[in-house]
Amino acid sequence: MGQGPVLGIEATAHTASVGIVQPAEGGGVEILTNVFASYSPTEGGIHPREAANHHAESLPRLIREALAEAGVAPGDLEAVAFSQGPGLGPCRRTGASAARALALTIGRPLVGVNHCVAHLEVGRAVLGCQDPVLLYASGGNTQVIAYAAGRYRVFGETLDIGIGNMLDKLGREMGLPFPAGPTLERMALSGERFLPLPYSVKGMDVAYSGILTAALNLHSKGEPMDDLAMSVQETAFAMLVEVTERAMAHVGRDEVLLGGGVAANSRLREMATIMADERGARCFAPPPQLCVDNGAMIAVLGEMMLEVGATTPIEESGVMQRFRTDEVEVTWR
Repeated sequence: MGQGPVLGIEATAHTASVGIVQPAEGGGVEILTNVFASYSPTEGGIHPREAANHHAESLPRLIREALAEAGVAPGDLEAVAFSQGPGLGPCRRTGASAARALALTIGRPLVGVNHCVAHLEVGRAVLGCQDPVLLYASGGNTQVIAYAAGRYRVFGETLDIGIGNMLDKLGREMGLPFPAGPTLERMALSGERFLPLPYSVKGMDVAYSGILTAALNLHSKGEPMDDLAMSVQETAFAMLVEVTERAMAHVGRDEVLLGGGVAANSRLREMATIMADERGARCFAPPPQLCVDNGAMIAVLGEMMLEVGATTPIEESGVMQRFRTDEVEVTWR
């Protein structure tokens, strides 16, 4: 395989992003650029078709901007990677169409990657952790993942809604802008009184609909929003850290890696770091721009897959709605 740059296209939810990476001297990858455009609904949550229209308008500009910023000509690319799933159908199809068009235009291979695995691999690539347990916390996904027997296995996950989805639904009812997580994080810093909420850990899995219902009830009763934000964070994050620690013990790992948009939250990072320190382990957290959905993470995994010849023929490049983490055969490790 060549050693040139790989372009990655991310468009699974409200963010359209294009990243370009190339193999670094001495191993690993170098991120050359990572540009974004996010769809922000005027009210409510993400409308998939409106988000897809936003991405269709944004991606051509983002591709040009990424190439210019990286100083890379289209013909210099080794491959075009894209998020094949999971995610919102109209958004993923828009990203896949852009990737196919670019790959066919420049005569380069396509690499369809799993969005969840990309969150893990970008952290491994830029932070140098070797074999971590990944706590993947985002809007649509909440999973605890570790590598075992040729695949990334899911050792625990949400039984209902993703943690980010829960925070966004709570924020919407509280009149907060989308996405609500960053605003709730700031509000939580001023919280003074802990409000008891359901702590729903079921074996290795978690559930968030009960916390959401209880929090909305407390909000309707006039409880201070700062106290509510702090209480929701403390409860929801403690659940995640508990199941992550149990997974680390189960698979005998001494590294934990955070990924997904909610992993940008400073309190979650702090709690995971405390847990790791108490176990004599290490906690790795990518910079926030690599926690949220981004093109660079798609390009990173695309580059790894390209190196072992794991490309995607055009006829097999359709998006996959239920592309689970543990379906991916990990041939690059």
